[in-house]
Amino acid sequence: QVQLVESGGGLVQAGGSLRLSCAASGRTFSSYVMGWFRQAPGKEREFVAAISWSGGSTYYADSVKGRFTISKNNAKNTMYLQMNSLKPEDTAVYYCAASFPPGGSSWSDYDYWGQGTQVTVSS
Repeated sequence: QVQLVESGGGLVQAGGSLRLSCAASGRTFSSYVMGWFRQAPGKEREFVAAISWSGGSTYYADSVKGRFTISKNNAKNTMYLQMNSLKPEDTAVYYCAASFPPGGSSWSDYDYWGQGTQVTVSS
């Protein structure tokens, strides 16, 4: 079992930046593939980014590639999502998730979820 808590969301103007954090507790954080998903009102939850258990491999949705960076610090049991050049279409609730390897880009690949943090980008 692992517990996940997101933080760092907020309101930002288009073109601005935010850094989300996901603090994990419970079983060994470094064993999991970690991911970020987001869900906008009226839309399905969509994949944003994922990082391997070692942190050596990262994966991004095309819509955020080049603007977002996922990272993790196993010593601090924390994962991050640095979001730059934010757009109004990035507005959503952002969720962190943990998966036993190999993970994936579907929400059904993930076993544990945080409660979400709201990101709102104004135009």
